[in-house]
Amino acid sequence: MIEILETFLSPGAWIAILTLTFLEIVLGIDNIVFLSIVSSKLPAHEQPKARRTGLILAMLMRILLLFCISWLMQLTKPIFTFDTTWLDGSITGQSLIILVGGLFLLYKSVSEIHHKLEGVNEAGEVKAKHSKFWGVILQIVALDIVFSFDSVLTAVGMVSFNEHGYIQAMTIMVTAVIIAVSVMLLFAGPVSKFVNEHPTIQMLGLAFLILIGVMLLAESAHLSHLNIFGSTVGEIPKGYIYFAIFFSLMVEVLNMKLRKKTKPVKLKNSEIIEQEKTTEK
Repeated sequence: MIEILETFLSPGAWIAILTLTFLEIVLGIDNIVFLSIVSSKLPAHEQPKARRTGLILAMLMRILLLFCISWLMQLTKPIFTFDTTWLDGSITGQSLIILVGGLFLLYKSVSEIHHKLEGVNEAGEVKAKHSKFWGVILQIVALDIVFSFDSVLTAVGMVSFNEHGYIQAMTIMVTAVIIAVSVMLLFAGPVSKFVNEHPTIQMLGLAFLILIGVMLLAESAHLSHLNIFGSTVGEIPKGYIYFAIFFSLMVEVLNMKLRKKTKPVKLKNSEIIEQEKTTEK
C-alpha cells in the first residue's frame, strides 16, 4: 500500500501514466469504431449497454493480462519453426492470436460492407433481437482479446520494472488503463451517434478496420520472423496507419461541411425554377 501511494506522489510516475493513457486511447480508437459499427445493429435502447459492456470487458481483459505478464511473455517464444527453400519462420502464440484477430477483423469488415451495400433484412433483426445482443458482446470480446494483447505489450515495453519496481510499474499501467477506458466510455456514445448518423463515416470506419486487419496480418508475419524468398516481412509502423485514418477523417469532415453549404443553394435554385413555372402558367 505504501509503495502504491509513493507511486502517485512521484512526478515521473504521473508522466508515465499520462503517456500510457494517451497511447491507450490512440490504440483504442479502432476498438471504439468496431464497437460503434457492431452495436449499431442492435435496437437503440440496447446500444449504450452493449458499448458499456464491451469497454468494461476490454478494461478487465487488459488488467487481467497485466497480472499475467510472465505467461504473456511465454507467448513470444516459438511454438514450432519451419525452414523450406522459399519460406522460413517461427510461429509463436502471440503471432497466432494476432493472425486470428486480423482475419476476424477483415471478415467482419468485409461482411458489414457487403450487408450495407446489399441491404439488411429488418425482419430478421427483429426476430433475433435478444440473441443478437449476446452475439454482439461475443464479437466485441473476441476482438478485445487481440487489441488487449497489443495494448498490454505496448505498456510493458514502455514501463521499466527495474526503474519503478514491480508494484509501482503495475500501479502505473493499471491506472493508465482505467483512465483511458473511462475516457473512452465518456466519448463512446457521441462517437457512435456521429458514426451511425453519417453513412459515409460508417463506410470510412469499416475501411479503417480493413486497414487495421491488414496491419495485424503483417504484424503477425513480422512476429513470426517470416522470410519469403529471402525477404523478411517487416512491421507496418502504426503511426502511418493512424495518420492515414486521421487524414481521411478530416477530408470527410470537410466534405460534410461542403455538402451542408451546397444544400441551401440547391433549394434556392429549385424554388426559383418552381416560381418561374408558376409565372409561365
